[in-house]
Amino acid sequence: MKISYDIIIKILFYVVRTVLILWQLIFLCGAGFLAAFVDSIAGGGGLISVPAFLIAGFPAHIALGTNKFAATTASFTSSIKFAKSGKVNFKILKYIIPFTLVGAILGVKAVLLINQQFLYPIVMILIVFVGIYSLFSKNIGVENKFQGITKLNLFLGILLGFSIGFYDGFFGPGTGSFLIFGLIHIFKFDFTNASGNAKILNFVSNVTSLVMFALSGKIRFSYGIIVAVFMIIGAELGTKAALNKGTKLIKPIFIIMSLGVAVKILIQYYL
Repeated sequence: MKISYDIIIKILFYVVRTVLILWQLIFLCGAGFLAAFVDSIAGGGGLISVPAFLIAGFPAHIALGTNKFAATTASFTSSIKFAKSGKVNFKILKYIIPFTLVGAILGVKAVLLINQQFLYPIVMILIVFVGIYSLFSKNIGVENKFQGITKLNLFLGILLGFSIGFYDGFFGPGTGSFLIFGLIHIFKFDFTNASGNAKILNFVSNVTSLVMFALSGKIRFSYGIIVAVFMIIGAELGTKAALNKGTKLIKPIFIIMSLGVAVKILIQYYL
């Protein structure tokens, strides 16, 4: 009888463990889908997916690494769809991308040497400004007024790409919002075109961070691959919605996610 009880207990243990893992995966896949849907439209998906991994019990560094893997995979899908739609200007990006890559590499290296804490209040103020300015500026990003490449806007674009690449590698929150806001003001894009170009640049900086996480063994691929599938689906549907609805959909979500990033930073800084 003792052996039978032991077997029953083991069976019950494995059943409970399997059920918990399944519910954990369902929760993560649902959160990943929603995060990718939102992120493909206006950025800020990490506000949903990173807390989901932490709630699921992942250690902080593993949560960040696994999320980065799944999110980068979804970002690639969204980038391709935006590119195919003609909302990405590769004549501009071919100059900016190398500087974004270099900036991200330097940012990842700098994070090992410099304390991030001093950035919290600065970024919080900037991201609040971006959100509130976009909320009350009725004409921002409504029409695509891009009139071509000039030496000035190309220089400013390269400076933006390098700076945001560095920032994403070093800190990260609000990267998508800063890119969209910057591209609208530098190149006079509307929100749809700015989102498409921002997605490509953000993907470049994401890949850099992903490689660093992978090399340090901070990715749990058994979960990351499954969540990535649902994130790809979310990114596909989100990008489709963004392209169909345009500024009417992107602008309000952009404002909400920008202010959401500010709240997240505020909570992290003071708690």
